[in-house]
Amino acid sequence: MLGDSISAAYGMSLEQGWVALLARQLAAEFSAIEVVNASISGDTSGGGLRRLPALLDEHAPQLVVLELGGNDGLRGYPTRKLHDNLVSMTSLAQEQGAKVLILPMEIPPNYGPRYTSAFRDSFREAAQTTGATLGPFLLENIATQPALMQEDGIHPTVAAQTLIAENLLPSFRALLDTTP
Repeated sequence: MLGDSISAAYGMSLEQGWVALLARQLAAEFSAIEVVNASISGDTSGGGLRRLPALLDEHAPQLVVLELGGNDGLRGYPTRKLHDNLVSMTSLAQEQGAKVLILPMEIPPNYGPRYTSAFRDSFREAAQTTGATLGPFLLENIATQPALMQEDGIHPTVAAQTLIAENLLPSFRALLDTTP
């Protein structure tokens, strides 16, 4: 799992985060699974791209999950750069024999419709370009519910973590069912 604060369990213990919850669920269903959470709060797609080669060498994963881009959007980084970083990370993982799941992110509409649309499209286009799997928006039906979001309005609460894991479980199951 290569992600940012959403996957690094911002505002709570790692054990309470959706990655740990999902890892426990997957371990119960798939023998000998190990989930490595290499997420860092504040990370961008560029930071992930810099860190990924060493992580691939160290862990030799069969599945790489990319949950990056939210901080790129919040900083107004060029969407073409986000796209290119997602494609580069996906290609690096695929060259090592890993399947890739790209988790798209959304940004607030105050960036304007042109940037917001281009940002959203970056994830879909990167998945199409590389043949990676595009997962669902992990905060679907969560980000718009204030009770499930921390006071900053960006990070989900402890109560939302189970919902995130449930939203993503089908995508993980599908990829793991086909992993040799």
